[in-house]
Amino acid sequence: MPRVQIRSAHIVLVGSGLGEVEGQEERGDDEEGHGLEKACVTLGSFLLLVIFIAMYWFYRQKKIKRKDHLKIERFLEDYRALKPARYSYADIKKITNQFKDKVGQGGYGTVYRGQLSNDVYVAVKILNSTKGNGEEFINEVGIIGTIHHVNVVRLVGYCADGFRRALIYEFLPNDSLEKFASSDRDKRLLGWKKLLEIAMGIAKGIEYLHQGCDQQILHFDIKPHNILLDENLNPKITDFGLAKLCSKEQSVVSMTTARGTIGYIAPEVFSRNFGSVSYKSDVYSFGMLLLEMVGGKKNFDVMVNSTNQIYFPEWIYNRLDSGEELGIHIQDEGDAKIAKKLAIIGLWCIQWYPVDRPSMHGVIQMLEGEGDTLIKPPNPFASTNPTLATGQASGRPFNSELEVIVESE
Repeated sequence: MPRVQIRSAHIVLVGSGLGEVEGQEERGDDEEGHGLEKACVTLGSFLLLVIFIAMYWFYRQKKIKRKDHLKIERFLEDYRALKPARYSYADIKKITNQFKDKVGQGGYGTVYRGQLSNDVYVAVKILNSTKGNGEEFINEVGIIGTIHHVNVVRLVGYCADGFRRALIYEFLPNDSLEKFASSDRDKRLLGWKKLLEIAMGIAKGIEYLHQGCDQQILHFDIKPHNILLDENLNPKITDFGLAKLCSKEQSVVSMTTARGTIGYIAPEVFSRNFGSVSYKSDVYSFGMLLLEMVGGKKNFDVMVNSTNQIYFPEWIYNRLDSGEELGIHIQDEGDAKIAKKLAIIGLWCIQWYPVDRPSMHGVIQMLEGEGDTLIKPPNPFASTNPTLATGQASGRPFNSELEVIVESE
C-alpha cells in the first residue's frame, strides 16, 4: 500500500511537474502571441501614422497648389485689368456702378470712382463730347497708354463707343497738388520736406517724359491741378490731352496754336520773339508750379500791397534780391531753407528766354543739392509793374501784337 502511495505520489509529483512545464509552455506561447500582437498593433499604428502624415502632406500640397493657382489667377485678372484695354459704354456704367460716386469735375469731363476687379480701383473720366475734336482723347490713349513711370499716372483703359468717350486711370485717393499748394493750412499739414519730395517726384516724371521714352513727350499743361497724389502722397503727372510727341534729336517743336493754362504757359508758346518752343516750355510751367507751392496761391493772380499790384513771381524775386525773408508763415529754419531753395529754382525755370532756363536734369540736380549753394538767377522782371491785367511782362509786350507761331503741325 505505501508503495502504491509513493508511486501515486510519484505519479502525482511527476504529473505535477509535467503540468508546470506545460503551463510554462502555454504561458510562453501566450506571451509570445501577446508580444506579436503588441508588435502588430505598434506596426499598424506606425503605418496608420505614416499614412496619415502622407495624406496630410498631400492635402497640404494640394491646398498650397490651389492657393498658388488662385493667387496666379487673381494676379492675371488684375494684370489684364491694369493693361490699357477698350471697354464699352455698358462696361463703363458697370465699372462706375451707374456713375454713383462722382469725385471731380473739369472742363473736359466728369470723373467718377470705379472698380475693375478685386482691389483694383480706378478713376473714370467721362469726356465732354461738346468740347474738343478728339485730339485730346487720341493724345491720352496714344501717349500715356504706352509709358510707365512711378511719377506718371497709369492709363488702365478707355472707351470709344460711338460719340461716348471715357478714360480709365488708376485711382489716386489724395486728390491733386492744387489742394495743398493753394492752401497754407493744407501745406502746413503736408510739411515742407514732403513738398520738396513732391517737387522732386514731379521733376523726375517730367525728365522721364523728355528723355526716358522712345520719343520726347512735351506735356504743355504742367500745373498743380494735373499733379495727382497717391496714398503715400507720391506725385503722378496726369492729363496728357495737350501733349505732343517729337524726336529726341528735334530741338524745336512746330505748333499752330498756343496750348496750356494761362499763368503756366511759357512766353515762346505765344510768340517766337522769346525763342522756339521746346522741352524748355515744360520747364517754365514747372517753375510756375514751384512758385505756387512756395507762395500758396495761383501765380497768375496778383498780390495787393496798398494801392500797388505786383506780379507774384516778381514779388518773390524782389524779396530774395533785397535779402528779406519770403514772408511766408514758416517757423522751422530748415523749412525756411527749403522754401527759399524751391523759390530760387522756380525763378531759374521761369526765365523769359528758353536758353536761360535749366533742363529738367539740371533742375533735379538743384533740388538734390544744398540750397545754400544756389545762385540767384538774373532778374527776369524789367518793369516795375508787369501785371497780367495790363498785358505787360518783363518789360516786353505780351499781347496779340506779337508775332504768332504759325508753323504747320
